[in-house]
Amino acid sequence: MMYSNGSKSYNTCIVGFGVKEYLPAYLDPSIKDSDLLTGVSFASGGSGYDPLTSTLAVVIPLSVQLEMFKRYISKLKIKVGEEHTKHIIANSVYFISAGSNDFLTNYYIYPIRRLKYDVLGYGKMLVKLAMDYIQEIHELGARRIVIFSTPPLGCIPIERTIAGGLHRKCVNKYNNAAQLFNSMLKQEILFLSSSLPETKVAMADLYNPLISIIENPHQYGLEVTDRGCCGIGIIEMSFSCNKLSKLCRDDSKFLFWDSLHPTEKGCDIFINLILPNLLKSLF
Repeated sequence: MMYSNGSKSYNTCIVGFGVKEYLPAYLDPSIKDSDLLTGVSFASGGSGYDPLTSTLAVVIPLSVQLEMFKRYISKLKIKVGEEHTKHIIANSVYFISAGSNDFLTNYYIYPIRRLKYDVLGYGKMLVKLAMDYIQEIHELGARRIVIFSTPPLGCIPIERTIAGGLHRKCVNKYNNAAQLFNSMLKQEILFLSSSLPETKVAMADLYNPLISIIENPHQYGLEVTDRGCCGIGIIEMSFSCNKLSKLCRDDSKFLFWDSLHPTEKGCDIFINLILPNLLKSLF
């Protein structure tokens, strides 16, 4: 079962867990009752731990995603009964991914949070919100929870373009913020894990594997890690990558599909790096 802000890589991760090849959106009007038994996504791309992030992006905030999860539980009870529902909820794996948008589309773009917080203070606020969120889904029955760290934000192609200078280098300021947040998140997860009974909370490291891939592409069968396959690869993303866009000849040689999101090959490499330790942490 996926939870929170999701992407293609998490669907790849679900395959690694041997559950299903694709995790449908809970709000998909064509979703079937059978999908509810094996996992759905409550994610809203562009959301974050900070409620302001979702407001600025006009997407579904985590608070509303939580309410959808509650409605999902109610639907399960109607379909399979209360005891079976408890079993499904307790034995599902919950993936939470947020934080990147809080920094890149909120903190570093708009002055609202910067007027009140420095990077350390904002990171602490985000970690507190993340821990509160974990405890909320724990109270609803979640017992296996994966929380993703933030990636090397300064090495995302579009951020290289915007803030990396003429040579589009990785932006150290953004990477440092990600590392600071990740270190605080890791400490709090360790503390929380020891305090929640019969619960396993694991942190999936996005930062170090992706840095390794970016700095050593040929080691992973890749050739290009500083731009995407779509268009010129340094600015296009989301809807600006469409059927009219020029594409690279072989996307399996690229880490990024557009200037923000990884290719399927990139997702596969990353998941293969983190999945063994993740499985050990959860089961």
